Amino acid sequence: MRYDRVVSGGNVVTPAGTFTGDIGIVGDKIAALGLSLDTTGAEVIDAAGHHVIPGVLDVHVHLALPFCGTTSADDYRTGTRAGARGGVTTLIDFAIPYAGESLSQAADNWMEKARGKALIDYTFHICITRYDEHKDQIRGMVDRGFTTFKEFMIYASEGWQSDDRALFGTLERMGEYGAMLLVHAESARVLDELIARHHTPALMKEYGARLHAITRPNFVEAEAIQRVVQWSEATGGQLYIVHMSTGEGADIIRAAQARGVPVIAETCVQYLVLDDSVFAREDGHLFACCPQLKKPGDVERLWQGLRTGEVSVISTDTCTFTREQKAMWEGDWTKIPMGMPGLETLLPLTYTRGVLGGRMTLEEMCVKLSTNPARIMGLYPRKGAIQVGADADLAIIHPRTTMTVSPTAMETNADWSPYEGWELAGFARTTLSRGEVIVDDYTVVGKEGRGVWLPRTTAGLGGSPEEPVAMRVSRGPLAPLRAADLVAAGAR
Repeated sequence: MRYDRVVSGGNVVTPAGTFTGDIGIVGDKIAALGLSLDTTGAEVIDAAGHHVIPGVLDVHVHLALPFCGTTSADDYRTGTRAGARGGVTTLIDFAIPYAGESLSQAADNWMEKARGKALIDYTFHICITRYDEHKDQIRGMVDRGFTTFKEFMIYASEGWQSDDRALFGTLERMGEYGAMLLVHAESARVLDELIARHHTPALMKEYGARLHAITRPNFVEAEAIQRVVQWSEATGGQLYIVHMSTGEGADIIRAAQARGVPVIAETCVQYLVLDDSVFAREDGHLFACCPQLKKPGDVERLWQGLRTGEVSVISTDTCTFTREQKAMWEGDWTKIPMGMPGLETLLPLTYTRGVLGGRMTLEEMCVKLSTNPARIMGLYPRKGAIQVGADADLAIIHPRTTMTVSPTAMETNADWSPYEGWELAGFARTTLSRGEVIVDDYTVVGKEGRGVWLPRTTAGLGGSPEEPVAMRVSRGPLAPLRAADLVAAGAR
């Protein structure tokens, strides 16, 4: 077989195991995995001494989002360039309907944001913000290729909040249509009460940005997760808890999964590497996100959940704001635009703190960043794994070479980083998207606008029809791969 490109001599992570060898690419697909593949007429990409991993899927991203009185700073040009440099080859944003818009209009609006700008592939979760208007539109969106939906249990001020009736009704429809509901789980009424109690000039002067943590104790998230898990159990509708930040949340998910509730949970990388001590810093307001950063004990419990399986995905909840935008708070923590940059550092942080930190294997990292997200979001086997027939989405990283995080040297529009000054390994030396090199020697070289929308037909635990349900969300490391298997794979 002749190949257009051959990635040669890398430490390649596949669903069957890890091997040192080659990847043959024809067009936009992986055509072969093997040892010493024929390179005649092919462009050879030398990966010797490097890990070759599946392109990362960040399934929780907000680009060009109108929020908190401003618009997030990264659009589809800068956001997808940042992602590519961090080895991300697919992202999923949230299409939110505004001002009486239908779900279809929201999807059209977000499609337009991406058109002509996106460097990597993308799709959208469809947000249900007015249940009575939107409930009868869900079926049509599934038919259009959108199989994941989102509801918020907070954000009444933004016009996004769903009550229990809406959550229950949407979950019923998820079960009927084979779709999945993503939920931002925080207890709105209790949160509003805690904010009101602390929203005084004296307390704001004394505690500043620390009030963000003080008014969002762990039970605000835990109670909401428990409640929506109950609705999932009652309806049978597939549920996905986004950006889980608490140890209590992980405990609830583990117990629910043990009794057969169709619930999956993600965490975000910031909840694995930062804690609420940052709010005591002079620039602590920059770290305001939602949910807010929690205690060191929560950090440890989430790492444990990644190992034991109740946390299936690591994402970012990227929502970038500049220093000037963050300064809108003027001492009132309720006015801080909430969110942080993350696309560019998702892989480096997980690799450095997870793999090099001894908390997970390289293979386990690939499951949480690539394979599970693809399976759960209905993009597998096209995305999420290095295997014959899949899109040739690859990230090539050096095992030890580090770079210093500096906003001036990054693709994001943010002029600050939560990780500024950190030494991180795992930035992509080379990123391939559908067989095309879009990052070369740590520099973005791909053409903006080449990214494509990815329609889907499945989601959740039904994301891989050819496999048993129990296998569709991987919990542990991959099995060893034999050289004989590689030759056979390459010969097909």
